[in-house]
Amino acid sequence: MTPVALKAKVKRPTQRPRWQRRKEARPGEIVAAAVQVFVERGFAATKLADVARRAGVTKGTLYLYFASKEVLFKEMVRQTIVPAIASGEQIVSAHTGTAADLFRQITHGWWQRVGETNLSGIPKLMMAEAGNFPELARFYYDEVISRGHRLMASVLERGIASGEFRPLDVSLGVRLALAPLLHAANWRHSWALCTREGFDVTRFIEYHVDIFLRGIAKHPAQD
Repeated sequence: MTPVALKAKVKRPTQRPRWQRRKEARPGEIVAAAVQVFVERGFAATKLADVARRAGVTKGTLYLYFASKEVLFKEMVRQTIVPAIASGEQIVSAHTGTAADLFRQITHGWWQRVGETNLSGIPKLMMAEAGNFPELARFYYDEVISRGHRLMASVLERGIASGEFRPLDVSLGVRLALAPLLHAANWRHSWALCTREGFDVTRFIEYHVDIFLRGIAKHPAQD
């Protein structure tokens, strides 16, 4: 056999495009890419072609899993932020210690699972674009905000029932408890990008937890 013929019989391995590999992983890869693009550009400016490119798939492949940008956004929320809330609900259900310790765990846990990741840009996105996309805003309110409020309300109500926390307006208490977390998340995706002012978020949250718990304690500890 001549060298030419031998060369002809050798088949070169074909390099398959990324979107032909790990078919079962495609939706997760698309969702992960969507988080990055939505946070960077906002909902209105995001194009599905950009998400597909970031995920390493064709636009046609993306449409096999998500019929529209709205469908993709909703599924992204359900696969990322909603599980973080569900994890918090499980923590509350299984907790046997004090309500103060539970509050600390939920607060720090939210920051670790959401605040320190790209997901912390989603609340800023929704606040900026809710007025232009009311149907999407209602979805986010029902799936995330209302459920998150109920989670924090259950922590405060537990402390009130046990006599650990003083009686208070739980609805207002929930908003006061969550507002500093949203402030930290918004800072991370806005002012932190254009200022030299340092912001130690971990220490900020520790201060928030300490001050908030002292404020609602039925019998504040004396230093």
